[in-house]
Amino acid sequence: MNSDFARIITLQRKERHISQKQAAADLGISQALLSHYEKGIRECGLNFLVKIADYYNVSCDYLLGRTPEPEGKTITIEDIPDDDGNNTLKMPSPEIINFNRRIINNSISLLFSLAQKANSITLIKEVSSYLMLSVYKLFRIVYNANPHNDQKLFRIPKVIANDSANAIISMSEADIKAASSGIPLDGNDCVDNFDTLYITTATLQKDYAQYSSSLLNLIKRSEESIARTRSKYRSSSDANRGY
Repeated sequence: MNSDFARIITLQRKERHISQKQAAADLGISQALLSHYEKGIRECGLNFLVKIADYYNVSCDYLLGRTPEPEGKTITIEDIPDDDGNNTLKMPSPEIINFNRRIINNSISLLFSLAQKANSITLIKEVSSYLMLSVYKLFRIVYNANPHNDQKLFRIPKVIANDSANAIISMSEADIKAASSGIPLDGNDCVDNFDTLYITTATLQKDYAQYSSSLLNLIKRSEESIARTRSKYRSSSDANRGY
């Protein structure tokens, strides 16, 4: 099977507040066997895969981590960036660019909706600061690609802009973490009702139907990129050590 299967069946059970004992009984297997499935110690057969997919009312592809959405919905192949992790230089198609733009824009909209739902001024303010400065940094990098572009467009000197933005982004991230943890700092407010931020795959799709698909795809693509990069780093480190 794969590690996604173990992670996702555990997530689905816990999101529904079903005990492992109850789920095992409902599925007609021992609790010990279900525990092995959830820990990734044992692999299940096709029949059980179909059975547990029906039990949680999700698709088999979702349980296998092949699609980020429980219903198994997928974006058409024409829209999905062909990113196999290789450093092949080729110009992305307009469809791929629009795909990425839509995923990012919708995910940011969902993030702001969550911050607003938490009713925390600090959370909204610092999320805005973090994102604005990140875009500012990237724009200046692209702008600086042409040495003839006039730096008078900006008030902050080029030599200090990036480091200054990074410093504020780090502070914003710290304030976001504090507010999200219920810790008011330096006169800021914080999230005082954590129930407003109770999130499951089901609540994402119910409360944010317009944006949830994009966010789930963003999570999947981001974690694939992280896993791929870490794997390359480990392989490179092992090679350098002569393993």
